[in-house]
Amino acid sequence: MNFPLYIAKRYIRSNSKNSAINIINRIASMGIIVGAMALFVVLSVFSGLKVFSLSFTNEIDPDLKISSTLGKSFFVSKDQESEIKKIAGVACYSKIIEERVLFTFNGKQDVTYLKGVDSTFTKVNAIEKKLFNGQWFKPNTYQVVVGYGISQKFSMGLLDFSNQLEVLVPKPGKGAIENPEQAFNKTDLIPVGIYAISEDLDSKYVFADLGLAQELLEYKTNQVSGIEIKVKPGADENAIIQKVKAIFNNTITVKNRAQLNESLYKMLNTENIAVYLIFTLVIVVALFNLIGALIMMILDKKGNLKTLFNLGTEIKDLRKIFLLQGTLLSLFGGIIGLTLGIIIVLLQQQFQLIMITPTLAYPVIFSIENVLIVMGTIVTLGFIASLIASSRVSKKLLE
Repeated sequence: MNFPLYIAKRYIRSNSKNSAINIINRIASMGIIVGAMALFVVLSVFSGLKVFSLSFTNEIDPDLKISSTLGKSFFVSKDQESEIKKIAGVACYSKIIEERVLFTFNGKQDVTYLKGVDSTFTKVNAIEKKLFNGQWFKPNTYQVVVGYGISQKFSMGLLDFSNQLEVLVPKPGKGAIENPEQAFNKTDLIPVGIYAISEDLDSKYVFADLGLAQELLEYKTNQVSGIEIKVKPGADENAIIQKVKAIFNNTITVKNRAQLNESLYKMLNTENIAVYLIFTLVIVVALFNLIGALIMMILDKKGNLKTLFNLGTEIKDLRKIFLLQGTLLSLFGGIIGLTLGIIIVLLQQQFQLIMITPTLAYPVIFSIENVLIVMGTIVTLGFIASLIASSRVSKKLLE
């Protein structure tokens, strides 16, 4: 067996004759255990909050979205549609039109997005599962589905034929407007459904038939503002993006879900990094106890070290004893802390011990990635702390 490792294990298992050193060792071990447990629990909580926050946008955002790089809209030919269908990994796609327009109802008005979608939209997005009331609109009709926020703002119900929801879309063209009445394409809409996802999204969209949106915006039948694609599980997303760009001769932009919500992803990742650094700092402070404990151990074992040195043991091997002792303490403390943290996370997942609201448990997610991050952090910082402490072993100390 490696001699420094053998001595290091003996020092870990045995207690010192000095009770103060034993107390310092226990404090150092507890600091590592609690630090590892706290870091893992916090990372698991933020992983849960990240998934929880993104779940709202995932309900309405596609896996991939095609948009024009040259303007608000582009043309899609039958041949291009056929080529998209042939791409391996594409489950289905939906043509859409998005435009900010003015809605009026019973003397109230609001500017928000009219989103025209075709009949395959509900296969690309699981929006039907988020219907709070009513049903999805029928194709080729003036029926629409509005958000819960919009319905609240307008105090609007479904199938209210005494008060019409009106949409006004500016007519395309140039020159001065002489008659305001002729400046807009407008029509009456029939709300048949209300969706509820989140506060922001519930006030963002009014879903209508694609043909109706094209009529209001005076688009041609093959003119759209975007195509949303659902990708098959396990498909190569990057390969699909490259093939789609080739179909449209690189005149379009293709974004995945993360790119569609770039600011949200950046915010969540920044918060995660900030929390990791804060709790890592707590572990660094706790490891000062480990440095102190090792230095006290070096002083306590000074006589034994002098004997080993006189028997021919090199200084580097003596230093390695305490380097290995501190690293092993960090490793064992990290394992115990991780075990406790995993138990806490699994209990929260299973029994929902801590609640945000009476119906919503605090979201946590167990992931191997977090286990590796915590273990890597503890062992690395423990090794550095042990290296600092073991450097106190020198010829001068043993003379």
